Order: sequence, then C-alpha cells, then structure tokens
Amino acid sequence: MVVTALVMAGGKGTRMKLREEKPMLKVGGKPMIQRVLDALKNAESVDEIVVAVSKYTPRTARFVKTFPVKVLETPAKDYVSDIKYAVRRLKLDTVLIISADLPLVSGEVIDGIIERYRRCDKPALTGVVPMETKERLRLGGEYILKAGDRRLVPVGINVVNGKRIDERELEEEIFVFNDENVAVNVNTILELEIAENLFTALMHVCNL
Repeated sequence: MVVTALVMAGGKGTRMKLREEKPMLKVGGKPMIQRVLDALKNAESVDEIVVAVSKYTPRTARFVKTFPVKVLETPAKDYVSDIKYAVRRLKLDTVLIISADLPLVSGEVIDGIIERYRRCDKPALTGVVPMETKERLRLGGEYILKAGDRRLVPVGINVVNGKRIDERELEEEIFVFNDENVAVNVNTILELEIAENLFTALMHVCNL
C-alpha cells in the first residue's frame, strides 16, 4: 500500500486576521508547514508528500518548493473540493490528508493513524479528539461529532481510499487520539499562543 500525504496549505486563514499566510506562521521558530513536513518525513509509513497550495498562499508555495515534495496548486474553491481535485489530478491511491496548521503533530502519530487505517478494513478514517481535550486547552471546536454520549472533534487528519474519493458516502472508522498535541490546529491568534506554549513545554520535557 503506497501512502501519499496530502498537506492542505491553500486556505485564506481569514480568522487569523494577519497579513502572513497561515502555514508560514511560526511555532518554536519554524513555520507550521515546516513542522508538519518534518513530522511526515519522520513517519515510516509515508511514501510521498504532496503540498496543496492555492492563489492565497504564494509565499507558502515558494517555501515548500525548497523541500523534497510535490507542489500542486488547487482551484481554492473550498477544503473538500480542493482535496478531491488533488486526488483526481494525481490519481492518488491511499491518501493521508493533513492540515498545514498542526504544528505539534509527530511522525509517531502519523504512523499510528495509518496503521489503524490498514487494520480497520474501511475506505475512510477520521482522526478526532474528545471535546474535553479541546476545552481543557482552551481551543475551539467548530465541528462536533457525536458517538453515544461522547463529543468528538476532528483534528484535521484523515485517511481515504483515493479511488473512491467521488463516492457520496464512505464507511468511516473513527480514531480517537488521547494526545493533546494532536488537538492543536491553529485557526486563531489565541490558538497560535497555545501552540507556542505547548511546544515550549514539550521541549522542556525532552531536555530533562
């Protein structure tokens, strides 16, 4: 099974209200997009990396071209449409879809979700965290899934069978992360500050 990581880095980032493109905002001194690419590079189960950019992220496009990745400009219609465009255009098979605003994701996390996809025997998998994790970290949760009495929030990491990308509904596995670092996708200035604080704490623990 060949796994292509599709990094979504073409959004307007309007909620940030900054001139800087969101993927280029820095956490721990590096652009968020670079931290995501580093994690994908460290993941043993990822075979190739594609970064999907748009007319809204020209600086990001120039930056990622310095990395050993493919760069594809999407029409910038919306998140789902751009995913489908990339999968169709590149004829991708197994696709790990990941947002460029997950600065604390790790290669181990990525390998874990791909392994779960391999074992679940379903055409799609969505990574989520409990809403309580988001609330504890003071993070937003725009989309909430219900599973029994649990409230779950998608984290911006999915795996899908690219050959079935145009099907209206796919049977889906839900993968619940208990790692608070995975809960941090940056959409606001407050979330950027929280990501920076968590990164600093993580580096402190690693250096002990």
